[in-house]
Amino acid sequence: MRVLIACEFSGIVRDAFAKRGHNAWSCDLLPTEKEGNHIQGDIRWHCNRGNIWDLMIAFPPCTHLASSGARWFKDKRVEQQIALNFVKMLMDAPIERIAIENPIGIISTRIKKPDQIIQPWQFGHGETKATCLWLKNLPLLQPTNIVGGREGRVWKEPPSKNRWKNRSRAYQGIANAMAEQWGYIDKYRRSYEKVNS
Repeated sequence: MRVLIACEFSGIVRDAFAKRGHNAWSCDLLPTEKEGNHIQGDIRWHCNRGNIWDLMIAFPPCTHLASSGARWFKDKRVEQQIALNFVKMLMDAPIERIAIENPIGIISTRIKKPDQIIQPWQFGHGETKATCLWLKNLPLLQPTNIVGGREGRVWKEPPSKNRWKNRSRAYQGIANAMAEQWGYIDKYRRSYEKVNS
């Protein structure tokens, strides 16, 4: 499967798919943090190039979208609209299967409600961070390892120049679940159709 991981510099989700044999590429304006297939450039060009990709998982920047920054919303209406337009462009990309990931925020009220809200503790990380998924032709992501120790670590990240980067990296357990469950969707669909025909 040809997989595009949009707005990812960490390589975490890309590598989860690559380890399972997929032709996976990350794309971001920043260079990748790990060796691997990476396009350093504008995702808007790469996700709209026709029938190149089978699946896109996108992590658009949440700076102007997340409810955690609601107290500043009144002062950044232009930035919010640009961010919403970007999300809508990702949702409308000519790719058969798409997942958009973002925290709880204004996408839900200005574009549409998410198909699913997941938590890291459902995938082996003892933390809370409600994460919305908007899905196109993909099943809901099923929990793989429910654990305790549910602490909100992300908001405790101390101020630093890399705070936003540290907060934006995908959890390995969620990346693995995406690769396992969405990376083999054609295989599972064919098996299901064979059994039920």
